[in-house]
Amino acid sequence: MCGNRCGKTASGATEMAYHLTGLYPKYWKGRRWRNPIAAWAGGASNETTRDIVQAELLGNPDDHDAWGSGAIPKHLIISAERKPGIPNAKSVAVIKHVSGGNSTVHFKAYEQGAEKWMGRSVDCIWLDEEPPREIYSQAVTRTLSTKGMVYMTFTPEAGMTETVAAFMNDLKPGQSLTTASWDDASEKVRTLLNNKPGHLSEVVMEQILASYSPHEREMRKYGRPSIGSGLVFPIPEEKIRCDPFTIPDHFTKICGLDFGWDHPTAAVWVAHDRDEDVVYVYDCYRQAKLPPQAHATAIRSRGRINVAWPHDGNRKDSMGNPGLADQYRNHGVQMLPFHFENPPALGEKKGGNSIEVGLMEIFQRLESERMFVFSTLDDFWQEYRMYHRKEQKVVPLHDDCMSAWRYAVQSLRFADVESNETWSQEIKYQNLGIV
Repeated sequence: MCGNRCGKTASGATEMAYHLTGLYPKYWKGRRWRNPIAAWAGGASNETTRDIVQAELLGNPDDHDAWGSGAIPKHLIISAERKPGIPNAKSVAVIKHVSGGNSTVHFKAYEQGAEKWMGRSVDCIWLDEEPPREIYSQAVTRTLSTKGMVYMTFTPEAGMTETVAAFMNDLKPGQSLTTASWDDASEKVRTLLNNKPGHLSEVVMEQILASYSPHEREMRKYGRPSIGSGLVFPIPEEKIRCDPFTIPDHFTKICGLDFGWDHPTAAVWVAHDRDEDVVYVYDCYRQAKLPPQAHATAIRSRGRINVAWPHDGNRKDSMGNPGLADQYRNHGVQMLPFHFENPPALGEKKGGNSIEVGLMEIFQRLESERMFVFSTLDDFWQEYRMYHRKEQKVVPLHDDCMSAWRYAVQSLRFADVESNETWSQEIKYQNLGIV
């Protein structure tokens, strides 16, 4: 799910070419077929399938001399059958596979209806631009018996549709969601394929963005659903991004930690410029299915910094073993002596664990430019773009860094300057009346 002009269609065609020919680059870590495959490739209409999908794979359909200038090398295109009624469109192409056999790719369109996506089993299906839910369901069905694969390349122009919601809200085993924005295609980054700068210059990005209406810009640039998306933080990224810098010694720091196993354990570090009351998110960590010791090592490597943690850190297992908070302490992590609570309201002794209270504090800081995030924190930005509400409630998926962020920001009262001295909770907290 990407912004416009990020190269998603070219990437989709390139991957399909790998599977059809068996010619995989050395760096390729995805699915590989060692034998010829049967594939489908589709778009919204017969015309867009011809002009975009077919063109990216085989070459410009209106230029005979461009045949073979797409992602599939000309010498590997054995034949292609014409699609009746659609000028220069192909219905199927036969592609030579390195194993010695031939692969096939059929070109289809969503406008043909779900019945045209029924029938035979296939190995691989590429859907360019978001399909109707019934088309996606049929595509998945076609690959079940072959244990094949379906992948989509699209910008969520229709907003939070059923298909988009399914991937953002209810990701199933074997599914994944990858996002890309103009930042990934800018001249400031270098591509994996040829180590050349990205194709979007700052000037071009500004010109394109100016042509869109304001409500479209987040969707076009970052690939965020724009209609009914319910983003928790509808703040443009460019407003809160900042280049990394060395945190001054007088800034106080604190880390927020969210425990996980199947879903990742995540930690987010923030620094607070108390003079200006500005907070900077300067580091993050996210890993799944690792023991506390491994996470503890990563956290300790960031320095001796207080760590805020949720109440489930006190929970012991059925064997009576120490809770996670104590396990991290035993591995040298500077855990706060108590689980996370929001700052108490005036006249109150307890702050509770209301999610909305923390989200409102973060939102107000972001909106008033009192919170900035280092541009290099890829895991953080990925979650930020997906963090949303459904039926007015925050969706508790892909929110590990977001939760850790909230714990850290709402625990700024316990932030301290980084120190190499031996930590003493009695000394640090006696003035707060906690110990």
